[in-house]
Amino acid sequence: MKLNFKKAGSGPPLVILHGLFGSADNWFTIARELQALFTLYLVDQRNHGDSPHSDEWNYSVMVDDLLELFDDEGLDKAFLMGHSMGGKTAMNFALAHPDRVERLIVADIAPRYYPVHHEQILEGLNSLPLKDLESRKQADEELAKYIKEPGIRQFLLKSLGRDERGFVWKINLPVITKNIEEVGQALEGDETYEGKTLFLAGAKSDYITDEDYEEIYEFFPNYQLVKIPDAGHWLHAEQPADVVKEIKNFLK
Repeated sequence: MKLNFKKAGSGPPLVILHGLFGSADNWFTIARELQALFTLYLVDQRNHGDSPHSDEWNYSVMVDDLLELFDDEGLDKAFLMGHSMGGKTAMNFALAHPDRVERLIVADIAPRYYPVHHEQILEGLNSLPLKDLESRKQADEELAKYIKEPGIRQFLLKSLGRDERGFVWKINLPVITKNIEEVGQALEGDETYEGKTLFLAGAKSDYITDEDYEEIYEFFPNYQLVKIPDAGHWLHAEQPADVVKEIKNFLK
């Protein structure tokens, strides 16, 4: 699949993957601080952003999508970074194609299995009466019946677009809803990525715990972990300056 991406900056290539319900736009703030040092590829994964929709949605095909992008762009080797679902894609890619990854950054996700925990969000998104919506404000009010946190609603509504039909989801909501179990799948197999790897964890997040360290080491023996103070799962949005600092330190 030909993925949509935004390219900016100059220097060695750094490919960045967003998380579930997100898009390349989520990384614009970080990108502005990095584009003087790297050629950035901000990627929309399949069924997200402006990339094509497909009924097939799992980490195997997302790895294939990324490999196709590498080949199309002539990226023999690149720095690779992913957040949450994007981190799982990045980890799987590094294990499958270790020769294509210069260094790996994984933001707030571990290799283990995660049970489904997005039921409330999916219920809210699926409840929106798109044909009857007259404004984004109305969409926010409807979504607030299911999701109390304004910041989360604002993030989710970035995937609400408009065309000649009116409001539409940029994400492939039916496929994501049907296959949501795929997002939490654990890494499998006995491959390892021997390159340098940085795990960034939100200090207030429970996505990476002490119990995960052994499994991380099994797949990524040359890893280090840095906790971002005062940050939860959305560490790049909550503490962008600290995240940029750690990225620069690790990739310098």
